[in-house]
Amino acid sequence: MGFSDIPCDEFVEVLASKAPVPGGGGASALAGAIGTALGNMVGSLTVGKKKYASVEAEMHELKARCDQLQKELLVLVEKDAEVFAPLAKAYGMPIETEEEKAEKARVMELVLKDACGVPMEIMERCCEAIEILKEFAEKGSVIAISDAGVGASICKAALRGASLNVFINTKSMADRAYAAQLNAKADAMLAKYPQMADEIFEGVLARLR
Repeated sequence: MGFSDIPCDEFVEVLASKAPVPGGGGASALAGAIGTALGNMVGSLTVGKKKYASVEAEMHELKARCDQLQKELLVLVEKDAEVFAPLAKAYGMPIETEEEKAEKARVMELVLKDACGVPMEIMERCCEAIEILKEFAEKGSVIAISDAGVGASICKAALRGASLNVFINTKSMADRAYAAQLNAKADAMLAKYPQMADEIFEGVLARLR
């Protein structure tokens, strides 16, 4: 049984403990799945309604994309824990001799790349989710638009949270060119999607107030 399969109270309890996993990355992936699911709920409350017949096909398509994103983000909860274990082990490698230092440096570079890959994937999925939530907020049932706003806010937090797990690992990379490439990719997502999520929230808020 993985972290995405345990009851919510158990996940929160482990998260609050000194156990190394789950941590911020896994929490971000789970939050992303929750935010995506809220958008999916808007779609579920829209399909089958005569008032929204004109967007029925689009709602089904968006829901299918959400179904896939939710699954992928839950898998990333587990993957984040999996890539942290070798990283933690590498940090503990001995460095008493020059050979040990060289071996630690070699291993660290490999595991740091893996440790960056998962939160980068989380970020990418959250960006896609925010784009879908924009469609749900604009075209979904008015009785559920608040959920689209909540979903966008949660996915924004998940996106930003995952970015910190990218940056903490790129900071330790010896290959600064590769680290800069990853940082630029993360920065590009942060420059666009939190603002989009804010616009979704503000649009929903304006319709509710």
